[in-house]
Parts: sequence; structure tokens; C-alpha cells
Amino acid sequence: MGSVGLRDVELAVSVMREVLGTHAEEADWSVRAGPLEWDCRETAAHVAHDLLAYAGQVAARPADAYLPFDLVVRPEAEPREVLGVVAACGSLLVSALATADPGMRAWHWGPCDPAGFAAMGVAEVLLHTHDITRGLGIPWLPPAPLCDAVLQRLFPDAPSGDPVRVLLWCTGRGELEGRPRLTSWRWQAALSD
Repeated sequence: MGSVGLRDVELAVSVMREVLGTHAEEADWSVRAGPLEWDCRETAAHVAHDLLAYAGQVAARPADAYLPFDLVVRPEAEPREVLGVVAACGSLLVSALATADPGMRAWHWGPCDPAGFAAMGVAEVLLHTHDITRGLGIPWLPPAPLCDAVLQRLFPDAPSGDPVRVLLWCTGRGELEGRPRLTSWRWQAALSD
């Protein structure tokens, strides 16, 4: 798979809504989201926040910091509504990516291109959907093609193997045969150019 782009962001958000939408009414979203300290609702709100932050970076192109704004999802918002906020913020990132020149650079711990912001958006959605499904007891794994695209862009030194298992391992969420479980990790979104 080639570079990560806006269609991948759209697909990831669509998958998140499909997987979690049927559990937005009856499930207890106050439970912890997998290995995270956040509950499932907070984790979904975090995804929305990051998608919006990435959209802001792509739109404004700051060279040395993140824009000084945060998304606040009202405490009374139900999980269904939080998923709607995720969809809205995903659409904002897609819109920003659609108008961005491929040579554009914006800050994410260094200069990052649109494909890097798209890859981070996809990663946030997939990984935190996995966290939420674990918390809610839903058997689910992220789609392999999207995982592969994220690995190629954000984890260039990742070991070979099933891209789903490798991405979960690279982010401290799973085991990988013959390798110790990671307790800290970082992706490489900034470019060296």
C-alpha cells in the first residue's frame, strides 16, 4: 500500500462508527478502555480531539508548535454523540488534507507532511477503537490494509509480520513472538527533510 491519505482517514472513522455505533446505547462506556487509564467515552473524545488537532495543524501549517486550542466534549454527551463528534472531526481532517499540497509541512515534533497527519489520524482511530472494543468486550481487530499503511509511514523500522499484530505490538498493545512486549514507544511522523 502506498502513502496514507484522506480516503484512509474516512475509512478508519467509518469503521470506528460501524464497530462501536451498535454498542453506543446499551454498553457501559464508563469502563476502562483496554490498557488505558481513560474510560471508553473519554477515549472516544480523545480520538476526536486528536483528529481536530491534526486538521488544525494541516490547515494553519505552524512550523514550531501545536496550535493553542483544545476540543472539549461536554460531560453530558452520550457515547452516540461522542461518536458523532469523532465523525465531524474526522471530516475536518479530511477537508484539510484535501486542500493541502503534498509538499506542505506543519509541526508534529518536527516537520510533518499531509501523509504523516493522515497516518496519525488513522492510527489514533484504529488503536483507540481497539482499546474501546477491549473495554466493552467486543471481539475486533483493525483492518490489515490500514494497519500496514500506518506501519509503513509511522513505524519504518517495524518488524515484518501480520500488520495488525505488528501495529498492536509497536504501540504496546500486544505480544509479538520472539520480542519483548513494549512498555514505551513513539511513532515517527516528522520527516528528516
